[in-house]
Amino acid sequence: MIRVGLTGGIGSGKSTVAGMLAERGAVVIDADQIARELVEPGGEALAELVTEFGPRILQQDGSLSRGELAALAFSDPRATDRLNAIMHPLIRVEAERRLAESPTSGVVVYDMPLLVETGQADLVDVVVVVDVPEEVQVDRAVRLRGLDEEDVRRRMEVQVLRADRTAAADVVIDNSRDLRDTEEQVAALWASLTGDDLGDGEALGLA
Repeated sequence: MIRVGLTGGIGSGKSTVAGMLAERGAVVIDADQIARELVEPGGEALAELVTEFGPRILQQDGSLSRGELAALAFSDPRATDRLNAIMHPLIRVEAERRLAESPTSGVVVYDMPLLVETGQADLVDVVVVVDVPEEVQVDRAVRLRGLDEEDVRRRMEVQVLRADRTAAADVVIDNSRDLRDTEEQVAALWASLTGDDLGDGEALGLA
């Protein structure tokens, strides 16, 4: 099994690359999905979040108001740190469990937006960063995901600097051009990950 850590800033197109890898046969473990499960009613994180941020983050049915939590948690760095201190250890524990239960052969992708920031690169064999210029990140997050520009920029401020993220990468996917170009890069990555005649390190260009 080759464990790939896939990461990238908001609006970088990381989920698109994850989908391309899944189409080629990779098993994808999605940190965002883990987070969503943790904050469901009865989930491991919800009670801690209410204790930290107050009952105003709950909707009338007892489920989490993601918008309210985001407004509070990204209002200042200390609030963001408090959110991260609750969520990231729980996400890591669940990700480790799923990685351990993954097939013993093939490619497993851990799709984690804050892989570098949270020190989780040690969970994987290869770090792949999906990279675009910062203004492209903002444009795509606003135009394609309907997010508020100010909110996007606040989230970017708590993420690692672009240069630091790419410096941590074994492979960088440049997603600033068209989809066909990204597909070609993903195809090359997949070929390097699954080279039949090479050992893992040689196949990845890391030997």
